[in-house]
Amino acid sequence: MSYNQKHNQTNGEHNRDGSEDNRSWNCGIEGPTDNIVVESLRNCQIRNLLAVTILSLGVPMILMGDEVRRTQGGNNNAYCHDDETNWFDWTLVEKHADVHRFVTLLNAGRVLQEVEDERKRTSLNKLIGEARLSWHGVKLGNPDWRDDSHSLALYAELLHEGLFVYLIMNAHWEALDFELPALSGGQLWRRWVDTSRDTPEDIVAWHTAPSLSRNEYRVESRSVVVLFADGDSSSQTVRPNRDAG
Repeated sequence: MSYNQKHNQTNGEHNRDGSEDNRSWNCGIEGPTDNIVVESLRNCQIRNLLAVTILSLGVPMILMGDEVRRTQGGNNNAYCHDDETNWFDWTLVEKHADVHRFVTLLNAGRVLQEVEDERKRTSLNKLIGEARLSWHGVKLGNPDWRDDSHSLALYAELLHEGLFVYLIMNAHWEALDFELPALSGGQLWRRWVDTSRDTPEDIVAWHTAPSLSRNEYRVESRSVVVLFADGDSSSQTVRPNRDAG
């Protein structure tokens, strides 16, 4: 999120080494900057990537320093260096304490998950096959699968844990209002993650997550939202909320 292309000049290969396929975006300015708007967008985008990665099934793979925005100065092939290029700068832990906190609480939430399936070596295909999943867009039951779509929502019911999760991803450059599935039994959705919010509201401790009283949620541009609800799966149903507007 800090560089558009590689910066491998110090490797002695005239920047010809290393991958050209970086899948990166500098959010408006190449490299370090004091621009508050750019820095805020970078933080949000970094939280987006970390949230989607760490909350996915399987073992999340992140690089050393991702939790504190370590960049190697844009060098994507720093194996030949034994210097500040690829050393860990411990001052980043304090400088980017907000991102470090975000990762810490994401991992804390992951630890709360049931691990019995992993102990039994349950395959990913079996987990997906047994789960109750449904895809949505800004309107319930209407996901936008077009190539130019910038938003998607996933409802997941974790049968063994009595937990309901609603993951909303808005990669659009404008805020979007998403309808929320209605839960029976008097349950309310609770907000755990909203990457558009500044720390400490971008993520909260699981047990302190605030309840939502509305049947829709405004997801800001380029952000990820994670909602959840506890309850007995036998008494919960998910249906389109006709009152959402």
